[in-house]
Amino acid sequence: MLSPVNQNHRIVLLDILRGFAIFGIFVVNIEIMNCTFINGDAFAEQFTSILDSLAVRVKQLFFYSKFFPIFSLLFGVGVSIQLASMKRKGIGHFFFYRRMFALFMFGVLHIIFLWSGDVIHLYAILGLLTLVAARFKNSYLVICAVLLLFFPFYNSVATYLMKWVGYDMMSYLSTYTPDDIRATIRSGSYYDNVILRIQEYKSNVGVLYVFLAPKAFAMFLIGFLLGREGVLHRLEDSALRIKRPILITFVVITIYRVIFLFFTWDTVLWKIDVRRSTLIYFQELCDVLTALFYVWLIISLYKHTIFKKMVLPLRHVGRMALTNYILQSVISLFIFTSSGLSLYERLSPFETLVLAIVIFCLQVLVSNLWLRYFKFGPLEWLWRCVSYWKVLPLKKERI
Repeated sequence: MLSPVNQNHRIVLLDILRGFAIFGIFVVNIEIMNCTFINGDAFAEQFTSILDSLAVRVKQLFFYSKFFPIFSLLFGVGVSIQLASMKRKGIGHFFFYRRMFALFMFGVLHIIFLWSGDVIHLYAILGLLTLVAARFKNSYLVICAVLLLFFPFYNSVATYLMKWVGYDMMSYLSTYTPDDIRATIRSGSYYDNVILRIQEYKSNVGVLYVFLAPKAFAMFLIGFLLGREGVLHRLEDSALRIKRPILITFVVITIYRVIFLFFTWDTVLWKIDVRRSTLIYFQELCDVLTALFYVWLIISLYKHTIFKKMVLPLRHVGRMALTNYILQSVISLFIFTSSGLSLYERLSPFETLVLAIVIFCLQVLVSNLWLRYFKFGPLEWLWRCVSYWKVLPLKKERI
C-alpha cells in the first residue's frame, strides 16, 4: 500500500532554499504581471527617479534569471528523494507518472485561470525526463548537464525549429496592440483575460521549451545527482570543501556582471549582433553560477545561529511552495486585472519591489500559521491525495 514520506525526515535547509527561491521568483514575476514583455521597454522608460533606478539595478544584479535555476535544482533534488523512497518501498513508476500528471494539470489550470507565465507544467514534463535520465550513470548525467548549460546557440535552434514546424510565435499576439493589452487586463471581462493568457502562452512557447527548458533540465540533473550521491546528508561539509573556488568564481562573475550591466550597453560592442549575443551568453552563464552561489551561501551561513534564526521562517513557505507559488498569482490577478484593483502598468519598479516584499512577508506569516494546524499546504495536500490515490489526513492531531 502506498504511504507518504514521513514528515520528520524533511531536510529543513531544502525547505528554506525553496522559500528563498519562491521569494526571488515572485520579485521577477510581479514585474512581468505589472507590464508584459510586449510593452516592457516603453513602460520602463518613464521611471527615472533614484528609487526606481535603484530598484531596477537591484533586480538586475540580484534577481533576474537567478531564482529559476535554484527552484529547478531543488526540484531535481526532490525527484531524487522521491525515487529513492519509491525504491525502498517497492513502489512502481506509475505512482510517479500520476504525480507528474497532477502537477502538469496544476500548471495548465494556472495558465488558463491565473497567469500565462507558469513553469510547473514544464517541471512536470522535465520530471518525467529525469526519470528516464535516472537510468544512466552519473558521468553521463554530468556531461549532459554541462552541455545543456553551456550550449550557446539556443536562439538559433529556436528560430530554426519554429520555422521548420511552421510555428509563428508572434502571430498569436499580432492582433493585440499594447493599448489593447492594457485595456483587456484593466477593464476586460475575465473571459477576455483568459483568452489573452492563452495567446500569451502560445507566443512564449519557443522561449519556454527551447530556451528555458534545457537549462532547467540541466539544473534538474545537477539536483538529482546531488540527491543520488547523498550530498544532502553532508551539506555543510560539502559547502566548506568548495569554499575557495566558489568565492573566486563569485568575484569573477560579479565583476563581469557589473561591467555588462553598467558599461557595455552604450558601447560599440553592444551594437554588433555577434558580440552582443556573446556578451548576453556569458551573462546568462553568470546568472546560473550566481544562483549556485546563493545556494552555497545559505548552506554555509546556516550553521551560524543569528543567520539561522533569520532564514528559518522561510521553511514554512518552502514546505508550501506549490500553494505559495499559485497564491502569488491569485494575489497578482486581484491587484493588476479587472478582477480586482486594475493596477496593470500603474506601479513603478520600486513599488513592485516593495509590494513583492510585503506580500512575501505576509506569506511567511500565513504559512507559519497554517502549518501549526495542518500537515501540508492545501495544494500540497491535494497533490499528495492524487499521487497516493487516497484521501490523506490534513489536520494535525492534537496531543
